[in-house]
Amino acid sequence: MGKLEGKSALVTGAGRGIGRAIALKLASEGASVVVNDLDAEPSTEVADKIKAAGGRAVAVPGSVTGEGFADRFVGAAVESFGGVDIVINNAGYTWDNVIQKISDEQWHAIVDLHLKAPFDILRAAQPVISAAAKKEREQGVVVHRKVVNISSVSGLHGSSGQANYSAAKAGIVGLTKTLAHEWGRYHVNVNCVAFGFIETRLTAPTGVSKIEVEGREINVGVRPEAIEALKTLIPLGRAGTPDEAAGSVVMLTYPEADFVSGQVITTAGGYEY
Repeated sequence: MGKLEGKSALVTGAGRGIGRAIALKLASEGASVVVNDLDAEPSTEVADKIKAAGGRAVAVPGSVTGEGFADRFVGAAVESFGGVDIVINNAGYTWDNVIQKISDEQWHAIVDLHLKAPFDILRAAQPVISAAAKKEREQGVVVHRKVVNISSVSGLHGSSGQANYSAAKAGIVGLTKTLAHEWGRYHVNVNCVAFGFIETRLTAPTGVSKIEVEGREINVGVRPEAIEALKTLIPLGRAGTPDEAAGSVVMLTYPEADFVSGQVITTAGGYEY
């Protein structure tokens, strides 16, 4: 029996990188997983991998900022697995520039992705969670549910060229702390993990990786000289791996974290900005 046997989990951005590692870790502990990715192929691949290992999963591809996505996503968990126990708001990418060069489109795309989409998903999940908590209260049982939102050290300390991303990631911290207050009565633990330098396609050296998002081709990555400088400043002497990043998220869904709420955990190898 895994620590999350019988639980259902929603994970956005779970087709690649950190999100993929989160979905697989949750499944390895017995959770049934609703796997989202912008593209159908990676979300289906992860869901199939979970099922091939004996777990339960369903793929719900699509943009988290799309009209009606939140209701469809939460509805898939209810229809397939009977409810919502864990919500991981992980989906994201960066679209950087200095403030005078950030267009309205660029601002709204990033803020909607990193802040509004998690808000929409959590708002859609509230009726499901509150109804389950009411039923459990009438039965005299306590069931803890878990929300883990993803922030960044950029949201905690700022980052040049990332006014849109930093603002959204700071906002998700405020949303986390507010819901920790509002949802405590439902026995929901709401926490946040702020990542530092984790090795993914989004942090590869610039010029190596491009992503396509809803018809936009966006250059992502970090300048090679900045990568080397960052590594020298990290006390552990290296960047983190997606699996390590996922571990810091999934541990907050365990029963051992039932009295941890409203917290921001920095996963950055000891790097203090």
